[in-house]
Order: sequence, then C-alpha cells, then structure tokens
Amino acid sequence: MTISLRGHHLLCLLGYRGMGYSAEYVKNMTNVYRRLLREPETECLIVEGPDQLCACFPADGDYHCESRTVGERDALILATLGVAVGQRLAWSEILARVAASVKPEDLNRICATCPWLGYGVCQEGVRLVVSGQPLPAV
Repeated sequence: MTISLRGHHLLCLLGYRGMGYSAEYVKNMTNVYRRLLREPETECLIVEGPDQLCACFPADGDYHCESRTVGERDALILATLGVAVGQRLAWSEILARVAASVKPEDLNRICATCPWLGYGVCQEGVRLVVSGQPLPAV
C-alpha cells in the first residue's frame, strides 16, 4: 500500500517521537512511522497539499494543512531533495536523498516557521539519517 506524503512530512517523519496534535493524529503518524521503519521499500507518493498524515489533524485545531507557509515549506523541501509532486519513491530512496542533500542546521532555514522546530527532534532525525544510523523506535 502506497503512503501519500507532502514535502515537509518527509522531514517531519525523521523527527517523529510520538508527539502530535491529538491522540488520533499521534496514532496515525505512529502507524505510518512504524511501517516506514519496518518496511523501508514502502512506496511513497509525493502529493501537493494535505496528505495521509493531515487526514487525522484534529477538527478543533488550527488547521494549517492548506496554508501558504506550509505549502511554501513543502515546495522548498521537495526542491532540496530533488523530488516532484506526483513522483513515487521508496522510503529508502527518500532517506538517501535526505542524507545526500540536507544537514541538521539547514532546518533552521527550511523549517523556520514550523512550531515543532524548537524541540530539536527533526534536526536529530536528519543527523541520524546523514550518519547512517537508524531512526528510533516509537
């Protein structure tokens, strides 16, 4: 089964540590994250706008999945990784592209408007991928 992912979630997943916007969101993201760790050849379809993770964003939250700044972050990350909307790649290929083109400190620029940036978990995830270490279990 293919997983649909938008640009910024390609990096968000690297920093996923079980935190999220709601219990339903966390459950969904944990399932996606664990599948990608367990099955790195899982096909990922790159989409523009809301994806499989956005689908569980809480209805009572500040729904930002269609905001301009999030879309801009998606586009910047896709350009950095050399990936296009509509492309299908194995998760392992996405990790290889991250390792070849992103440094942890790049997130300070790429993800400057993200409220999760301050936790440092995404930078840690990029650092693990770049050094060839596995992402932690959740």
